Amino acid sequence: MRTIRVTALGLVLTCVLAGCARRGLSPRTGMVDVPGGKVWYQVVGSGTKTPLLLLHGGPGVPSYYLKPLAALADERPVIFYDQLGCGRSPAPADTSLWKIDRFVQELAAVRKALGLERVHLYGTSWGTILALEYMKTDPSGVESIVMASPALDLHQWMRDADSLRHTLPDSILKVIETEEKNHTTDSPAYQDAMMAYYGLYIARRQPWSADLDSAFAQMGQSVYTTMDGPSEFEATGTLRDYDGRDFLGKLTVPVLYTCGEYDEALPRTVASFAAATPGGEMQIFPGAAHCTAEDDSASYVPAIRAFLRRVEAKSPGR
Repeated sequence: MRTIRVTALGLVLTCVLAGCARRGLSPRTGMVDVPGGKVWYQVVGSGTKTPLLLLHGGPGVPSYYLKPLAALADERPVIFYDQLGCGRSPAPADTSLWKIDRFVQELAAVRKALGLERVHLYGTSWGTILALEYMKTDPSGVESIVMASPALDLHQWMRDADSLRHTLPDSILKVIETEEKNHTTDSPAYQDAMMAYYGLYIARRQPWSADLDSAFAQMGQSVYTTMDGPSEFEATGTLRDYDGRDFLGKLTVPVLYTCGEYDEALPRTVASFAAATPGGEMQIFPGAAHCTAEDDSASYVPAIRAFLRRVEAKSPGR
């Protein structure tokens, strides 16, 4: 009989790799059954650190624009998924699906299907609402949350958006006001005016990357219109009265808030969320806007990496 000697290091590596296999965290792409349909996902990387699950914004703007965060996959699995109704996750024509609680159930289903027993959550824009509402279900194994350019109080969001649109040239502002008054926000003139706003407060780096273009090209318009409204300036959908501030004080995991200097999630508003969160941290990225990872990946990705490392350093021996 051949004797096999296993060193301590070898045993650790064997256990780690076996654990990853059990959790199904090898790099792959697939579909997961969720309430209302199936959603596309991709696991990037297979590092041994706690996986990072990305919750994109919109609602209905698929995960293409979060691609810079794949750089974190040298240390940990990074999981992208397109929420139902956008990108690579088509859905039936059923607006009754576009409710917060269904998206929370969807997140739980994705996590269960991929065996994410422990996880860091990264939410951006609408994804921060999703992360917060998911935390209200008291899930186990969430080690931290990144709230990127958060939209946690829609009334404040609209006040901030109104202040930002009044920084636009008068000619563009007049187009926005006229088209909204006439309920013709799908007109080319209105869309051009919105692009002027986007270039200042959504993503400032020009030209836009192919991934950012793909995110908008494959946007789930039904999801966005039903939950948000016709534009960033008119919250007429089901989220119009959303305010998650009261729950921030109940968060017990480390939370990092991020935003760009020129973010439509205004830094002063984001700072108020961080102040309401026990131990909440905040970082502002100069020169960047709402899609901060797209505008300044060179600074943004290391900042997220450093936060995740700090969280894990405080919880040794997991």
